[in-house]
Amino acid sequence: MGKFLIPFFILASLAIPVEVTATTMTMYNKCSHPVWPGIQPSAGKPVLARGGFKLLPNKAYRLSLPAGWSGRVWGRHGCSFDASGHGRCATGDCGGALFCNGIGGTPPATLAEITLGNDQDFYDVSLVDGYNLAISITPFRGKGKCSYAGCVSDLNTMCPVGLQVKSHDKRQVVACKSACAAFNSPRYCCTGTFGNPQSCKPTAYSRIFKTACPKAYSYAYDDPTSIATCTGGSYLLTFCPHH
Repeated sequence: MGKFLIPFFILASLAIPVEVTATTMTMYNKCSHPVWPGIQPSAGKPVLARGGFKLLPNKAYRLSLPAGWSGRVWGRHGCSFDASGHGRCATGDCGGALFCNGIGGTPPATLAEITLGNDQDFYDVSLVDGYNLAISITPFRGKGKCSYAGCVSDLNTMCPVGLQVKSHDKRQVVACKSACAAFNSPRYCCTGTFGNPQSCKPTAYSRIFKTACPKAYSYAYDDPTSIATCTGGSYLLTFCPHH
């Protein structure tokens, strides 16, 4: 993993004493453009920060996660919203709303997934729904393995033609579909006779994702080592970590 510098203001915010039980997730936008994070809770868990907001370049937003919370975070980009919060995003759109309010993002979108547990938290960065932005998760103050998770390569630059999503003017690749979404076949989606780890093996497409992002989950039955664990930590989620 390449080292990247974390600005002092973020380190300072991570060092602020919080209740021992409180887990925080700080979202930091290192992209050169705004990102509109989307946050979707798992079934039965509360919606946080109305499910989405705008995060300007080089800004951070700190979120307290309730005990036992689980859900996913993704970045939307190329968004434009009116004063009432209606509009659309080029990638990761959640029903045309600024505040996703529990709605998931339209694939392809890189997902950061986290589940807080009593003994340990589980987290990963997943490309199962495709890729739009580089994301990393770095744990702080935790005990245990607490490894870094993420996809920091720009997969849009190496996306096979059949998986590409182009910008409105067709000039650039803004996202890269999963093979499952592009071809909708059991072999790529791990469904039907391929619905188990024995029969659903990596494909040429998932291998492109895995080679570019070895620390991310690349398809439905990827090696479970892509899921990291940590006890009692807080998390820094960075968009475009290597910018």
